[in-house]
Amino acid sequence: MQPKFVHLRLHSEYSIVDGIVRIDDAVAAAAADGMPALALTDLSNLFGMVKFYQAARGQGLKPLIGCDVWLSNETDRDKPYRALFLCASRDGYLKLCDWLTRAYRSNQHRGRAELQKNWLRESGTDGLIALSGAHLGDIGHALLADNAAQAKKCAQFWAEAFPQRFYIELQRSGQPHAEHYVKRAVRLASDLQLPVVATHPVQFIKPEDFVAHEARVCIAEGYVLSDQRRPRHFSDEQFLKTQAQMAELFADTPQALENAVEIARRCSFVLELGKSRLPLFPTRMG
Repeated sequence: MQPKFVHLRLHSEYSIVDGIVRIDDAVAAAAADGMPALALTDLSNLFGMVKFYQAARGQGLKPLIGCDVWLSNETDRDKPYRALFLCASRDGYLKLCDWLTRAYRSNQHRGRAELQKNWLRESGTDGLIALSGAHLGDIGHALLADNAAQAKKCAQFWAEAFPQRFYIELQRSGQPHAEHYVKRAVRLASDLQLPVVATHPVQFIKPEDFVAHEARVCIAEGYVLSDQRRPRHFSDEQFLKTQAQMAELFADTPQALENAVEIARRCSFVLELGKSRLPLFPTRMG
């Protein structure tokens, strides 16, 4: 059977502040649903990459390696954007490693390691596929602020930086503004002839795990679970949905589902394990 959907967004327990997904559980759930591939895209790190790669290969799944990153908002550093990068090749993986290292070393703000958009053009983006970050990306921020001109400008930047490798994300993950965003994002993508892709931000495996996930978030943000005034960034819909559930959710935009599968096909990064790789240190004789 042709796959209907592949999850391209997943925060595991290695996301530290907002994920409780155990890698083995996620891989097992995806395999049980017949998914051909699964992505691990933890927040600002690749800590779980090797464990995930081994687990996915062991279950016959194609492992997709990527990262959910913070992007600096130079207008307001306290309101950063988000984007998702997936490694299509080894070159792309090395670029992503370089950007993350640079973010941690030289561009942290309030504990967040943020990338800067100008880095993308400085080093090039070959080997990486970019997703817009849905409502949390710069395009999404502009659309939700009714600033169509700014949204178009941002989309054109990404399309130029990632030629034929940029997708506008559509999400229906239980957020109150989801439909408002999706309608405007589809219209923008149509106007600019850019592809859309359906994603689902997975933060836990089963619906009943939502409370445990919220407790994890509260610990990270310094809130008490019972505090009615604490910010709610997540919904109880952010579990690992099946292909059938995602197909029903995006029945009106089948192309967005097909593109999720197509992106999985485009990612061909192979991780070589069992071989030591040491940094090249300059040496001087005498």
